[in-house]
Amino acid sequence: MVAENGEIKKIVTSWLSRLADEKRYSSHTISSYKRDMGYFLDFLREYEGGEITSEMLHGLSLRELRAWLANRSKKGYNFSSTARAISVIRSFFRHAERFHNLSNSAVFHLRTPRQEKRLPRAISAEDAINAVENIGKDAKDKWMAKRDVALLTLIYGAGLRIAEALSLNVKDAPFGDAMVIKGKGNKERMVPVLPIVTSAVREYLAECPHHMGPDSPLFVGSRGARLNPRLFQLTIEKVRKYLGLPETVTPHSFRHSFATHLLSGGADLRSIQELLGHASLSTTQRYTKIDTERLLESYAKAHPKG
Repeated sequence: MVAENGEIKKIVTSWLSRLADEKRYSSHTISSYKRDMGYFLDFLREYEGGEITSEMLHGLSLRELRAWLANRSKKGYNFSSTARAISVIRSFFRHAERFHNLSNSAVFHLRTPRQEKRLPRAISAEDAINAVENIGKDAKDKWMAKRDVALLTLIYGAGLRIAEALSLNVKDAPFGDAMVIKGKGNKERMVPVLPIVTSAVREYLAECPHHMGPDSPLFVGSRGARLNPRLFQLTIEKVRKYLGLPETVTPHSFRHSFATHLLSGGADLRSIQELLGHASLSTTQRYTKIDTERLLESYAKAHPKG
């Protein structure tokens, strides 16, 4: 995987040496860069049907570069790998232009492929309940254990985003049959409150040592300030490891599980959309991974001519 042309070999060697000596890149990173550059040159050699020369590299257009991306996609390279390879190629050409009078503008106009958004994975109802029951086991204080239980119960029991739950103040506490949640874009929605959610929050507030007025944050850290979401994410990581749950389990997984479990229980998509605060039904369909068969089944049951 080394360029045949002596001039190109010299440029590649010079580039890698500078990365190591001046940029202080690790040997592992250097090896990765060398490998990505080698694959790129191998592709060009096969695609162009000849030796790699400075004239060829200078004349590369978006057509050849997109063909290279298509080839990577065909071979199964993922988004992060291809994004890194593009960065590597650009690094090479920046060096080549600065030190070897070899330039190519097309490579800097090449768009990095869009990363497909990964949906959170739902966990089973049993695992979700186990997480709620065990999340406070490693807490430093009893009140913190009660807080973590209350927060996860609220997220899973009402389908809240972690940011929505942590933005609540004491006056917003879920003590009625429903609560108003302000979501993305300041859009408000009404969310029913389960008795178990109310009970968990009351138990937490009864134990909390900090003075909390109506405008105080509902969920607080050790010093009484609004709880940092990263701290709760770390708490979820601990309970995830304790229960042997997949690494994909995050606070958002419980919101996703809330929707998935409602759907499995027979709730309709439109109701779930309203509970989650999604702007469009298509988002809810994607979020809950609704398959065509399930949609057709629901349609057949609901339609008057079904």
